[in-house]
Amino acid sequence: MTAPEIVEKHTMAVLVDNEPGVLARVIGLFSGRGYNIESLTVAETDPKNKLSRITIVTSGTPMVIEQIKAQLNRIVPVHGVHDLGEEGPFLERELALVKVTGGAESRAETLRVADIFHARVVDTTPESYVFEMTGSTDKLDAFINLMAPLGVVDISRTGVVAISRGSGKF
Repeated sequence: MTAPEIVEKHTMAVLVDNEPGVLARVIGLFSGRGYNIESLTVAETDPKNKLSRITIVTSGTPMVIEQIKAQLNRIVPVHGVHDLGEEGPFLERELALVKVTGGAESRAETLRVADIFHARVVDTTPESYVFEMTGSTDKLDAFINLMAPLGVVDISRTGVVAISRGSGKF
């Protein structure tokens, strides 16, 4: 009996032409083959050359990840695919806005948890707080899980942005 292959999370930076339809083609590759996208962010990073960077977090076996990278490289407006974890150390962050409501009895606990996580209050009313927080996906998940019993009513997250450490380009 063969051992099952391990599914791993990978963060990829994909450099593409900044033109209409490119993101749809990249997403189409994932949906057409049944690959999951856990996080997706995109922004123009080189206005002079009209290039954008798509950061994709996905999971799969080593064979699936290699297929994803090969298929992404075949899309015409793609200039490069970089699996950040395989290319060396990298930083990743995510931004979240978390709205918490609750009575007077939970306000002190809500602020205490926010302080522990270095979340910043960006809006407050007599009934609610909105916290802004940046950090790793795991840190945001932990914050949200602790806030849930205190009255989380809405969450907005940006998705992961990532960059290599040191002097490397990606």
